[in-house]
Amino acid sequence: MSEYACLFISPTRNVKKTSKGQRKLHTHYEMRYLGLFIVQSHIFRYSLDHAKRSFYRAENGIFGKIGRTASEEVVFELVKTKCLPILLYGLEACPLNKTNLRSLDFSVNRFFMKLFTRTHQEMR
Repeated sequence: MSEYACLFISPTRNVKKTSKGQRKLHTHYEMRYLGLFIVQSHIFRYSLDHAKRSFYRAENGIFGKIGRTASEEVVFELVKTKCLPILLYGLEACPLNKTNLRSLDFSVNRFFMKLFTRTHQEMR
């Protein structure tokens, strides 16, 4: 028996598992399409959780490799060229609401806090 999966984006939320003949149709709450994670909703929505997690992972990898040996300028350029595209990938095709903007702001501000807290501690 073959199985198919779908994700509904519609005003009605009461969608049940359906089957047709030997095929079962399962609904999912999230799906990855071209690197973006689209979430089941009554309007088009996407999740930034995976992008933020990958951004933090890449940022921590840079901090882990260079430690405290590089200047702020070098670390900033590395994160800007290697990590920021991970966070911002595909967002030009998606509508951003205030919640999404605050979430992205928080991720970037957290990086700056980490960078300059590290520098401030070294100066003591």
